Amino acid sequence: MGNRRRLFVASCAALVASAMVFSVCTDIMGDFERAFSLTKAEAGQAVSWGAIGGTIVLFVGGALLDLVGMARVFWLALTAHVVGLGMVIFAQGFWSLAVGWLFLAVSGGLTHAVINPLAATLYPEKKTQVFTMLHAWWPGGLVLGGLIVYGLGAAFGLESMPEAIRNHGWQIKMTVPLVPTALCGLLILGQRFPQTERVKAGVSMGAMFREALRPMFLLLVFCMLLTASVELGPNRWVGVFIKDIVGIRGVLMLVYTSGLMFLVRIFGGPVASKIPSLGMLIGSSVLSGLGLLWLSYATGAVTLFMAATLFGIGVCYFWPTMLAATAERFPKGGAFLLAVQGAAAGLFVAYVTVPGMGRTHDKYTLKALPPAVASLVVVDGRIEQARVDALASEADKTAVQQARRTASGTTFRYVAAMAGVLTAIFTVMFLWGREAARAAQSRDAAVAPPPRTRETASG
Repeated sequence: MGNRRRLFVASCAALVASAMVFSVCTDIMGDFERAFSLTKAEAGQAVSWGAIGGTIVLFVGGALLDLVGMARVFWLALTAHVVGLGMVIFAQGFWSLAVGWLFLAVSGGLTHAVINPLAATLYPEKKTQVFTMLHAWWPGGLVLGGLIVYGLGAAFGLESMPEAIRNHGWQIKMTVPLVPTALCGLLILGQRFPQTERVKAGVSMGAMFREALRPMFLLLVFCMLLTASVELGPNRWVGVFIKDIVGIRGVLMLVYTSGLMFLVRIFGGPVASKIPSLGMLIGSSVLSGLGLLWLSYATGAVTLFMAATLFGIGVCYFWPTMLAATAERFPKGGAFLLAVQGAAAGLFVAYVTVPGMGRTHDKYTLKALPPAVASLVVVDGRIEQARVDALASEADKTAVQQARRTASGTTFRYVAAMAGVLTAIFTVMFLWGREAARAAQSRDAAVAPPPRTRETASG
């Protein structure tokens, strides 16, 4: 295996490790609530609290990547990943759990700080295709992680074991991402890393930083906040919400949509190269918004997976297309602009989208509960599952389930509204860009010299 290909495969493996953490988290969010007596909002905060650390290291890592070196940043990412997994596995409460996720967030930030500019440097002649293929391994990792944790639960009967054993099932599942982490370490061991495109082109750091102030880049960052929210927010909570809506394990939908996304990204390079990026983004916004809206009203497994298909196709091109658009339009910005874009998106999803979805679910669950039932199961502003299990009336249990179903659907519809905003923005950008191109052509035609005739040519 050549050095270029080996480094690219290592980048894919690193992304798989990060994605596996995400899919395992999706499957065990409910376990965090039970193990540490947390509300959904608190569970969302625990897994998202450390994202500021990941955002900072992604931002700083992108700015200083050329000074520190890609190899050192890559090894730091793998080390933080292992430490974070260990701390989550042995967490004793909210804060130890949150610190573990801080290390995992730092690892994710360092990973993205190095693999995106590394891919652009390794394959400068086909950035869109390479970014699409690289980020295919995010959903690929989600699929692998989701299938493995589901298989662990089925093979060992974790869900049906006594409570004392079942409460440790989530810790067993958290060990799964260690496998791709070890593979990644073996792949980069002893390898020589190239210089980034910016360094090769001789662009100064000052010029790189100035690129971040360009209005079009700032607009792309804002759009990245929303595209990341539409893609990642529902996936974080899908394990809980889908069970509320249709009564099946949501990790199965995560596996399905991620598998769909993986296939589309792996084989979608030719499509991505033929359709303008803004056209791709408009289509993605429309499909993802309609998919989420349909998902919020799903009543059974068939409807669920039809809506999930629409949603999965819709979000599959969001992340790589946004990164490719930045790398192609602002090459002087190098690793820094890619880091800024990813950092801003990660921060917004972690501190606004994920906990916001948790708060919205909590709010609408309590709002939908009949007062008589609420008096039996609500303690300190949250539904106590032990009290739900102890309810003698099946009608009361059904009322709790219906309230949760209503809250999950409402929360998905709030996120779908973000896709509507994106559709409007990308459409305006597309129309404005086409009009600007026409105006430029008109100016060129107005100042162009008259065609040379035989008489003028002969003088």
